[in-house]
Amino acid sequence: MQFPYQLPVKRKYSLKNVRLETGFEYDDREVIRTKTDVFCIDIEDGKIKAVHPNDPAADVVDGKGFLMLPAFKDMHVHLDKTLYGLPWQALSPKRKTVKDMITYEQEIIPELLKTSVERAEQLISLLQHYGTHFARTHFNIDPTSGLKSLENLERALENKKDSFTAELVAFPQHGLYYTDSVPLMKEVAAFESVGFIGGLDPYSIDGNIEKVMDFTVQLALDHDKGIDIHLHESGDSGMKTINYLIDKAVENPRLQGKTFISHAFALGHLSPKETEQIAEKLAAGKVGIASSVPFRGMIMPIPVLKKYGVEVIIGNDNVQDYWSTFGSGNMLQKAHLIAELYGYETEFELSRTLEFATQNILPLDDQGNQQWPKAGDDASIVLVGASCSAEAVSRMSEVKALMHDGNLFWKD
Repeated sequence: MQFPYQLPVKRKYSLKNVRLETGFEYDDREVIRTKTDVFCIDIEDGKIKAVHPNDPAADVVDGKGFLMLPAFKDMHVHLDKTLYGLPWQALSPKRKTVKDMITYEQEIIPELLKTSVERAEQLISLLQHYGTHFARTHFNIDPTSGLKSLENLERALENKKDSFTAELVAFPQHGLYYTDSVPLMKEVAAFESVGFIGGLDPYSIDGNIEKVMDFTVQLALDHDKGIDIHLHESGDSGMKTINYLIDKAVENPRLQGKTFISHAFALGHLSPKETEQIAEKLAAGKVGIASSVPFRGMIMPIPVLKKYGVEVIIGNDNVQDYWSTFGSGNMLQKAHLIAELYGYETEFELSRTLEFATQNILPLDDQGNQQWPKAGDDASIVLVGASCSAEAVSRMSEVKALMHDGNLFWKD
């Protein structure tokens, strides 16, 4: 889905009739409504230059009264492995384990790679349709793919560079030792475009938590990369991996704030006391959690993690691929799901939940003071058909326009 109208790249221009949140309205001490007003916004060199009172007569781009919010970020997605753009295909009941899926990937990847550039671009366009301008994307590094998944993904991103940006995670989807992926991981870790070293279920796939984690940590340290591993394992092996990685981050301060555990399903099976203890430990080690907000058989303890100051980032994960049939690409939908799961129903709670789509940027602080946008902020925004953040989350309001690095794209 393409935005049919684009202003020239990074030109200096202004918008009028742009709706911004200005504060909260209270009944006693309870927030009952979000106050807004319309403004003019000046854009220059990819930044917001100024915000000033609205001039409806100005000969500038008309924001049409739409609500301006920070553009969305998808912090866990697989742009290289989508079926989007191909005929519909649901999951097969024959493939039940990660190892089953590895075998299947080894069969289908050679054919899928032939069209992966085009399909990655189509998936990026889908994400943009829902207001996402940035993603952390994992790409396969395995003997079947070689470096081809990375090469094709980089081509797709180059073709979309004026409207979309991504940070890349080298992901040994077929295991480090279960298949011979170690040499490839060593090679790709030296690439400047790769920001993170990934990993996959070290016990159930490779049979050795310490060996896999030690390799992953050392590779990240050697090349000054972050870490973002997939951990689907629950129970003792899952918790052992989480604790081992936290200990490594504590031992190596360079990894703190750059180390993430994606999924971390083991956290969804702990007692309340155990959850509090591991949340405190994650926060102390500055190890973050990347979640797609699963709800089948577990509810992740996102509120407790946030309470202790753990960085929690959210993504769609699999968008219409052979791992999942449910991913939509819509980060507002993810925020909406979080609100439903954890009972965030009030005006104030819903407004705070927007942070899971924007990755912690909110127009108003908890006291209702306007904190975004300000002069100097990145000119990466969405215009949505909503009266406020709370409505946008609750109703998953339609994105009308997307701005990335000052480049504005209209849907209508």
